[in-house]
Amino acid sequence: MTVLPDDGLSLAAEFPDTTREQWQHLVAGVLRKSGKEVAGTEAEHALSTTLEDGLSIQPLYTVRDSAPDPGLPGFPPFVRGARAEGNTAGGWDVRQRHAVADSSTVLADLENGTTSLWLVVGERAGITVAELGSALEGVFLDLAPVVLDAGAETEQAARRLLRLYEERGVAADAARGNLGADPLGHEARTGDSYDIAPLTELARECADRHPGVRAFTVDALPYHEAGGSAAQELGSSLATGVAYLRALTGAGLSIEQACAQLEFRYAATADQFLTIAKLRAARRLWARVAEVCGASRAGAQVQHAVTSPVMMTRRDPWVNMLRATVATLAAGVGGADAVTVLPFDEALGVPDAFARRIARNTSTILIEESHLSRVIDPAGGSHYVERLTDELARAAWEFFQEIERAGGQAAALRSGMLGERLARTWSARSAKLAKRKEPVTGVSEFPHLAEKPVVRAPAPVPPSGGLPRVRRDEAFEALRARSDAHLAKTGARPRIHLAALGPAAAHTARLTFAANLFQAGGIEPVTEGTFEESGARQACLCSSDALYEEQAEAVAAGLRAAGAEHVFLAGRPGPYEGVDTYVFAGCDAVSVLSATLDRMGVS
Repeated sequence: MTVLPDDGLSLAAEFPDTTREQWQHLVAGVLRKSGKEVAGTEAEHALSTTLEDGLSIQPLYTVRDSAPDPGLPGFPPFVRGARAEGNTAGGWDVRQRHAVADSSTVLADLENGTTSLWLVVGERAGITVAELGSALEGVFLDLAPVVLDAGAETEQAARRLLRLYEERGVAADAARGNLGADPLGHEARTGDSYDIAPLTELARECADRHPGVRAFTVDALPYHEAGGSAAQELGSSLATGVAYLRALTGAGLSIEQACAQLEFRYAATADQFLTIAKLRAARRLWARVAEVCGASRAGAQVQHAVTSPVMMTRRDPWVNMLRATVATLAAGVGGADAVTVLPFDEALGVPDAFARRIARNTSTILIEESHLSRVIDPAGGSHYVERLTDELARAAWEFFQEIERAGGQAAALRSGMLGERLARTWSARSAKLAKRKEPVTGVSEFPHLAEKPVVRAPAPVPPSGGLPRVRRDEAFEALRARSDAHLAKTGARPRIHLAALGPAAAHTARLTFAANLFQAGGIEPVTEGTFEESGARQACLCSSDALYEEQAEAVAAGLRAAGAEHVFLAGRPGPYEGVDTYVFAGCDAVSVLSATLDRMGVS
């Protein structure tokens, strides 16, 4: 009988330890077979993935990849959650967004799983202040928290909501929600500022009479939607939060009261581990701010996560359901207090009832059927997540300090410094999107040209004039729009003939690649029949390198003789006479496709 050492989990106690060096040696052997001569740490680095903000994902994480102690759930630095019990009591707050004054839709959400309401209020951008009462008709305001998003009309909307509480007999201490004051967020959106003084008065009133209502939202979505990285989103939120703390304490609130008036809003993306790390890092960073201000126990950040608008596509919008599911899972695992799942048709207009149902049920399934909320900080203890949390927190803190050195969030916005930094990040990411190094399923990869478009009623126009709003699909969407216009005008899409050389085993891979590439630009690939029969004026050779050496120049010459105005070759650039353009994995697909449509006369 073998007696195992009493060290907890010791199932591998009788096996010899494997060193990192042994693992690196095995990795080097595998890479050598692919033509890479590396050894030691170089072998490990060859498998790493570079992210924004100078971060990188390593192929292996062990106990040697140390990170600061995350503490315990509910205790500073709150990395593991703002509350000791996490979301185990009933899951996170399922918060749905409404920009149209339709009480029946509001009630349908509340009756079928939604637990709080996020109302977009504004004369031109959503529900008007006058419509606020009718939008909440039939809603039990003592049970359903209301979060306002009213921009420059925040004071009027907030006063109207507080009157509604009084008119409907809701006790002052029973009201729950957020008045949504966010003057810096509004300035980021529109370029216009408004007076913060009346908003600090609202905060004082909430602190004195409505303990369940917060007055301020620190919305990081404007920076995310302008193309910012995770660290830039976090750094901007910290700078905004600090600006509000200064204003609130300057208006007479204690630092503890000021902290209690803030709720933070972040984007949750389909990069699940980065989202988990972002929410954990955000809590750690805000805990540090509170500690420096002398209110460490008040540093438990309240978080509202929203599935990223940037990742939502207009083509093949059904895939957005999958993106939103991964993002919601990440938000839940990351410890968000409230989660908003944007409907899959959000980018197309006003979401329909089916889309809203799918959105709210995404949270319900993860909470009720997957039991995701029953575990506190599920990612805690993962060497990968803990290290990523630490590295992201450090990058975000550095960006926050850069903003503070520039004079604070308002100064960074008004000087253009912040917008320039976000634009630089988006430019680098756009290059990856254009080269399909960051694929967008249904758009840049596996597009479906014959898909019937999804049509929705126009949504209220969101505020603009400040930082831009970007989407991952925008460059390919512009190409597809040109193709759609050509289809409407001529009755057919622009075409290209794919000339397959040799047997299927030789051409299938590159034929599939080329078809996928050209369809991403709205160009219909024709693979059957001859070039003359295709109705195309351009052609692409598809085969293996070996067959290219034997046949490419002759086939290219034949295509030109048949009337081809431009000849592509699917593969790396080579010395083939008669070939005009080479398309390959990693080429700038947007530039290639745009130039192709130009030559085809597709405007």
